[in-house]
Amino acid sequence: MKPQLFTTLAEYRAACDELRRQGHRLGLVPTLGALHHAHQALMRAARGAADRVAVSIFVNPTQFGPNEDFQRYPRDLEGDRAACEAAGVDLVFAPGLAEIYPPGEATRVRVSGLTDNWCGKSRPGHFEGVATVVTKLFAASGPCAAVFGRKDYQQLQVVKRLTADLLLPVTIIEHPTLRDPDGLAASSRNRYLSPSERARALALPRTLAAVGGAFQSGERSAERLAALVASSLAGAEIELEYAALVDSRELSPISSGEIGAGQGAVLIAARVGATRLIDNSVLGVDAPPRLDPGAAP
Repeated sequence: MKPQLFTTLAEYRAACDELRRQGHRLGLVPTLGALHHAHQALMRAARGAADRVAVSIFVNPTQFGPNEDFQRYPRDLEGDRAACEAAGVDLVFAPGLAEIYPPGEATRVRVSGLTDNWCGKSRPGHFEGVATVVTKLFAASGPCAAVFGRKDYQQLQVVKRLTADLLLPVTIIEHPTLRDPDGLAASSRNRYLSPSERARALALPRTLAAVGGAFQSGERSAERLAALVASSLAGAEIELEYAALVDSRELSPISSGEIGAGQGAVLIAARVGATRLIDNSVLGVDAPPRLDPGAAP
């Protein structure tokens, strides 16, 4: 059965409230749309944690910079509804701009510290936009279990922090990064890549596989693991934005000492052609990516 579609805040909020009144627990998957198999995995995870599942589809303008891809970001509501139907979603919330940002609105949510570096440094204002829209979606949905992927690792930590700091009645469930058959982290932006660009983009998961494999083999030195990140990317035909070994909770760089399982993460961002990609791996938690360059995307 096709999920119910809501385009206004009032109707969506009433539907969520009614589900809870009937005794159901709500699961939420916030998205920008352009849904793919990784989004559907998040939907199935939400179904496993709740009785009813809602998916929000909203290309949020405040998280895009002036020279980013807001205008060309793929939009396909009917295709997205079909993807939601296939994953057993009950509600789809696809609001217009004025429903989320009513005329005269002037409030933003900012999470300090976690947003100072990495994507926060290279995309000024991005995480303020993310934190604001996520807070609004949580307010619209009410008490729920919200599922986020680890692929956007810095975003995940920001969402976890704002949920705790603002005392929101939302349980955050994190899901491992899903990958395409060739090993590239699943992303709506992958469709921008030409075949040759896609081959070059595999430098990101290849680096994570090398570092993750070293960690699995017993390497615990932060200095040697960080050096392996750098050497694995040396010569890659990509425009590297950052590549760092960081504390998995605070996202601060780690350059010395021993790293235990779950304590460190490798974060990478790069441009391949005109497309910006990110990838990451939490050492000792995420399995090293498996690469098959010949596999169809």
